[in-house]
Amino acid sequence: MNIDSDRQRQSLQQQLRRAVDRLRAGRLVALPTETVYGLAADATNAQAVEQVFLTKGRPADHPLIVHCHATEQAWQCAASVGVNARRLAAAFWPGPLTLVLPRADWVFPAITGGQDSVAVRVPGHELARSVLERLGRPVVAPSANRFGRVSPTCAAHVRAEFPDGDVFMLDGGPCEVGIESTIVDCRHPTDIAILRPGRITTVDLLGALGTVSKPRSEDAQTVRVSGNLKSHYSPQADVVLLDSSRISQWLDEHAADAFTTLVIACGGEPRNLPTRMRWHKKPTDETEFARVMYALLRLADEQRFDRVAIELPTGDGVGLAIRDRLTRAAHRDADTSGAKE
Repeated sequence: MNIDSDRQRQSLQQQLRRAVDRLRAGRLVALPTETVYGLAADATNAQAVEQVFLTKGRPADHPLIVHCHATEQAWQCAASVGVNARRLAAAFWPGPLTLVLPRADWVFPAITGGQDSVAVRVPGHELARSVLERLGRPVVAPSANRFGRVSPTCAAHVRAEFPDGDVFMLDGGPCEVGIESTIVDCRHPTDIAILRPGRITTVDLLGALGTVSKPRSEDAQTVRVSGNLKSHYSPQADVVLLDSSRISQWLDEHAADAFTTLVIACGGEPRNLPTRMRWHKKPTDETEFARVMYALLRLADEQRFDRVAIELPTGDGVGLAIRDRLTRAAHRDADTSGAKE
């Protein structure tokens, strides 16, 4: 008999019970998913949903994603479900895919940002699924960080975001995917569109459906979804995006800068790297880079770098999702743009 393993199982069961009890009481739980850690609250409790917005500092018109333990529960959040939504759910749930559907009457307008649509998914992380199954109700679970900041991919990131908050931490280890779910608009039976790229790519969706469109109608273009603001996923350090062909030139141009810079790029560290720059070798595999990307942005802040310069991936698929997140991380409002350029 392995006493340590038995104790670990007992401890995990206690943690799961405590997480479920807190959710039932209308309190918040930092919940691990395969994408990023979510700040979970009972989706059927209006006060609990409001607490998510208050804790994150999230604008009221920025919608939440509803997480469900099974496909049937997800369909209960929708007024109608088309054949394409059912095909995608059968192909990719549980997993990092969010579907936007017409909102069921019971779904609070606060969850949807006042829209007539609702975003739902069935997460694939074992602990998240255990909590949801025991709870018996869906939860809202935006990323467990202050609004607009870098998403957390391990428990330590969440603790750093809410050191004094009333948030129970369910530690599920590092997130396997590391970037937020792909969001697909399934409100219209014949007009399926990707609203946010993620691990599940256009090629994956084509394999399940045969066709995927870009948003064409005015309605599709204006629907609001999580993480689609121009500035999002932002560290305190300024983010500089570099094409691979420009890295050497950029290093030369900024060699005399007074700003400290973490450079994240493929290949070995260049000779004569400026003293105020540090080199971190970027994984060449895009799926691996997606998994560690947010941790590297947080590392730049932890080590108090002024800037982080990152080589952008060139491929489609997961590379498209990485470019989406980094472009938003690099965006600054007009009053702060270029502060360290």
